[in-house]
Amino acid sequence: MDQLLKLLKENARLSDEELATMTGMSAADVKKAITQYEKQGVIRGYRAVINEELADKNAVTAFIEVKVAPKAEHGFDELARLIMSFEEVDSVTLMSGSFDLAVTLSGTDYKEIALFVARRLSTLDGVISTSTHFVLKRYKDQGIFMDTDIDERGLVSP
Repeated sequence: MDQLLKLLKENARLSDEELATMTGMSAADVKKAITQYEKQGVIRGYRAVINEELADKNAVTAFIEVKVAPKAEHGFDELARLIMSFEEVDSVTLMSGSFDLAVTLSGTDYKEIALFVARRLSTLDGVISTSTHFVLKRYKDQGIFMDTDIDERGLVSP
């Protein structure tokens, strides 16, 4: 990954001028490169990293391991597309190992997620089994420390 992408991944709010100073490029070249990355689909969007525990005390996140029977013509893609179309689903990833798809979803409580898994996900044609893991606490998310008792160096604050 090039330096410009690394900087944007760290802080997408940096201006073209700040990025130019940090990379040694001109601001015009930075703008051009970012536009090109967006057109190519390298940059898919810009988001804030939210500490969900502080923003919404009732929010629940679950990681679900899904074993599937891939279809001959489409492999895992068809079922992955169907799963990712559900509004509750945050991400779907093809995995190696003991399960096939990793699904992350958010809800307002444990029951909502349990009902989604029981009534919508596990009933899909091709889903063999699921295993749901609830997030109890986030310590670090997308490279950012979430625990207010830990500073950026990973040390517990006094």
